[in-house]
Amino acid sequence: MPFKQTEAPSSASRPATASSTTLANSSSAASSSSQGSSPKRARPAKPAVKYMPTRYETCDVKDLVLLISNMLMELVRFNDDIPLKDGRLTRFHSRAPPGISVADYLQRLTTHATLSPPILLSMVYYIDRLCALYPAFTISSLTVHRFLITSATVASKGLSDSFWTNNTYARVGGVSLKELALLELEFLWRVEWRIVPKPEVLVDYYRSLVERTEGFEIEPEVAEEVTDGEEAPSIGKQTETAEGCNGEKQKFEQELEG
Repeated sequence: MPFKQTEAPSSASRPATASSTTLANSSSAASSSSQGSSPKRARPAKPAVKYMPTRYETCDVKDLVLLISNMLMELVRFNDDIPLKDGRLTRFHSRAPPGISVADYLQRLTTHATLSPPILLSMVYYIDRLCALYPAFTISSLTVHRFLITSATVASKGLSDSFWTNNTYARVGGVSLKELALLELEFLWRVEWRIVPKPEVLVDYYRSLVERTEGFEIEPEVAEEVTDGEEAPSIGKQTETAEGCNGEKQKFEQELEG
């Protein structure tokens, strides 16, 4: 199906594409801008906050799927309004948007392909890496589904000691085995075969996803506190206490002998 080409917007009007990093930066800028303006009416009550664990390894996979799906839909809405760059299509483009939603598709992959939090966060990391190394690629309604099944396959093989066969990934993702093999090879070539992000990178992506989503926060870290009026025992005081106990013990033994 041919795509209608329109004149691309100038760089001064708006950026050519959006990735997860650019969306995070724009959200921060909008937040700081809104803080500077004084509200004219009372703010509505804040919704209940969902606290996420500080370690992404222990978070609920369903919550992480929700965070990633929201971010992906923002990218899709942004990039769908931008004409194709030079009218070029990539192997990740479909002829038409699939009938299944992004959230349902990602949940299907997570359930039937057993995607863990590190794999899901690596898939988010791949968005920025692929967009940086392959400018013709963007996350849109025509590319997001094929990107997800490809990145899930690659991340599972790169980060897990055990993973499913391509037959399983193809069946779960709704693509042919041959098509998945071509997508996987194209993906690896475009990201220069570097598919294992550093642990601290995944931590940054996890915190960014939580912070940019309304109603979600990282749970506060609990620190040990000293009650007012009490002093934390020092080594010297502990020694004095031990010596005092020894003295009381000797006195008690002498009384028994007497």
